[in-house]
Amino acid sequence: MKVLIADDSLLFVERLTELLRDVPGVELAGQTGDVSESVRRIQQMKPDAVILDLQMPGGSGLDVLRAIRPDHPGLYILICTNYPYPQYRQECLSAGANYFLDKSAEFEKIPALLHQFLRNSAKPATAAR
Repeated sequence: MKVLIADDSLLFVERLTELLRDVPGVELAGQTGDVSESVRRIQQMKPDAVILDLQMPGGSGLDVLRAIRPDHPGLYILICTNYPYPQYRQECLSAGANYFLDKSAEFEKIPALLHQFLRNSAKPATAAR
């Protein structure tokens, strides 16, 4: 499973890269740091999953989600943010995110979710939490 990280926090990207290094079946396909680059790289690379921040230069992760979801219905999208407010959660899930996580409280759930994505890879991406 190719995973793209779309987050402008270098510290978060480094922590996540370290965490994903030991996840069998997961290949880090790259990292982007702003909205336009994220949309472009997703369209070019066609990753299997994207770990997407909400607050990024050039807009928001929600802008990325809305731009890519119509053309990539099977892409697993995991929102991981420091802004875990209920209104953002609902908006992201309604726009097609598979999961919405609080970076500070749920970071360690990411490997298990990627394992779940791997197990469900033959099915359409419809799970939401």
